[in-house]
Amino acid sequence: MNANSPIALLTDFGLADAYVGIMKGVMAAISPSSQFIDISHAIAPQNVHQAAYILATSYRYFPKETVFLVVVDPGVGTARDPIAVATEHGTYVAPDNGVLSYVLKEVAAHQAAILANPEYLLPEPSQTFHGRDIFSPAAAYLASGVPIDALGPPASKLVSLPDPVLEMTPGRMQGEVLHIDHFGNVITSIGAFSWMTDRLVLTPRFGAGALAEPVVVNPATCLVHFKDTPIGRIHPTYGAVNPGTMIALVGSSGHLEIGINQGSAAEKLGAAIGDPITLHYANDTHLE
Repeated sequence: MNANSPIALLTDFGLADAYVGIMKGVMAAISPSSQFIDISHAIAPQNVHQAAYILATSYRYFPKETVFLVVVDPGVGTARDPIAVATEHGTYVAPDNGVLSYVLKEVAAHQAAILANPEYLLPEPSQTFHGRDIFSPAAAYLASGVPIDALGPPASKLVSLPDPVLEMTPGRMQGEVLHIDHFGNVITSIGAFSWMTDRLVLTPRFGAGALAEPVVVNPATCLVHFKDTPIGRIHPTYGAVNPGTMIALVGSSGHLEIGINQGSAAEKLGAAIGDPITLHYANDTHLE
């Protein structure tokens, strides 16, 4: 860890209250040269799955020495451990409730510690604001160069969330709604795709859909369904259809999405997290 590493924050605290500002104040007092970067403070209250998804689709765009401070903590004050995990891309400070599950599928963890050393906590931590009293000081000390093993004893087996639904059979992928963004785009567990000329190559992000070989999909001949509603083939961009038109496409996270050009697909479809999404395709191994 480099001294004065940037600190990236992800919480469900919102911005109407002082919680985020207080956490930054605590960290600024410990590591005044660190840069603070807000990933989001609009995670739905206590939604660990949403936070895990946002973190997994964000971390790679930050410097490798970043300290990620993730506080979405429905178990605050319970027996769940506060932890820090050092990886090949960033160090993560969070409750051990599965919020790091998706990112730890993609980056190798080198070391994990339970945040138990009182030297690196605020005095007399409260039972309800561990973000201020435990997680923020730990993140700031790590950013200022304190080694992770100074923060407490090793953490062994970490809590892991179950994989999102991604079932794959020849010619068919069955997923679920994983996230709905601010614009009403319906983001699915079917990913991650990458474009290669006029074909899509799927390397599944989640273990439930792991394959020996990537799947190659012709976007012009496949068909996406939301529940029983046909959406159509996969397009490269929103601008491929007229305003107000429903569209399937691959979003910036590499996941299959359903959107409306200049509208809200989630509102139009009545979509909710966990709703089924199906992609019918003919496997096409020809890439040009």
